[in-house]
Amino acid sequence: MSEMFDAARWKPAPFLPEADARDGALIFVVAVLSFLACLMALAFVAADRAAHGWAQQLVGEATVIVRPKGGESPDAAAARAAETLAGVPGVSEARALEREKAYDLIRPWLGDVTDLEDLPVPRLVTVELDRRNPPSAATLDQALKAQGLDGVVDDHSLWLKDITRAAWAARWLGGGVFLLIAGAAAAVIAFATRAGLTARRDVVEVLHLSGAEHALIAKLFQARFARIAAVGGTAGALTAAAVGATLRMAGGGEGLTPALPIAWGDLLVLLPCPVAAALVAALAARFTADSMIRDLQ
Repeated sequence: MSEMFDAARWKPAPFLPEADARDGALIFVVAVLSFLACLMALAFVAADRAAHGWAQQLVGEATVIVRPKGGESPDAAAARAAETLAGVPGVSEARALEREKAYDLIRPWLGDVTDLEDLPVPRLVTVELDRRNPPSAATLDQALKAQGLDGVVDDHSLWLKDITRAAWAARWLGGGVFLLIAGAAAAVIAFATRAGLTARRDVVEVLHLSGAEHALIAKLFQARFARIAAVGGTAGALTAAAVGATLRMAGGGEGLTPALPIAWGDLLVLLPCPVAAALVAALAARFTADSMIRDLQ
C-alpha cells in the first residue's frame, strides 16, 4: 500500500523544466556570440576615438613646402616663411624644420645619397593652427605670396577626407556585423524554441483543449530563453571585458596599436550586453512560439 498513488503528495511536473541537459550548449553558443559582439563594440569605440583624434590633429596642423627664389638660401626662405605665417590670424605657431630633418624625409626616396647639399632640397615649415578657428590654405598661401615667397601649403584636407571616409566605413561595417551576430543569436533561440515546442506538442494541444491561451504558453518560452540568453550574455561580456582589460594593460594608454586605443571607460559599453541578449532571445522565442502555436490550433 505504501507504493500506491498518494494524491496529497503528488505535484505536477512543470511545462518547461527549470534545467535541461541542452541548456549548457545553448548558453555556450549565446556566450560566444555575445563575446564576438562585445569585441566588435570595443573595436568600434576604439577605432572611432582613434579616427577622431587623427582628424583633430590634422585640423590643427599644416605643412608648407618653401622653395627659395633668386639668391635667397633655402634656410633663409624657410625662416622668413615661418615668420610670415606666425603673424596670420588663427596660427598658433610656425616653425621651420632643420635642414637635417628635411634631408631625413627624402633619404628613403633617394636612397643612400652621400651629398645632398648639391640638390635643391626644399625646406619645410610646420604650422600649428587654432582648432577652433583655423585659417584656410588659401589664407596661408596669400600671406606667403604677399611676401614674395614660393610655397605650397598642405592643410592635410586630403588626409582628413580619407580618415572621415574610413571612419564612416568602420561604423557601417561594425553595425552590419553587429546585426549579423544578433540575427545569428535570434536564429539559435528560434531553433531551440521550435525544438522545445515540438517535443511538447501533445501537451500544448491538451492545454488548448483545457482553455489555455496561446499567449500564456508563448510567455513561458519567452521567459525561459530570455533567462538563458542573459546568462550567456553575461558570460560573453565578462570574457570580452577580460580581453579588453588585458589589451589595455599590455598596450598602455595607446593600446596595442594606435588604431585601437582602448580606454578603461570603453568597458562600460559592455554593460548592456546581457540585457540585449535577453531582449533578442525573448523576441525570437515569443515570435517563434506564437507562430507555431497558431499553426497547432
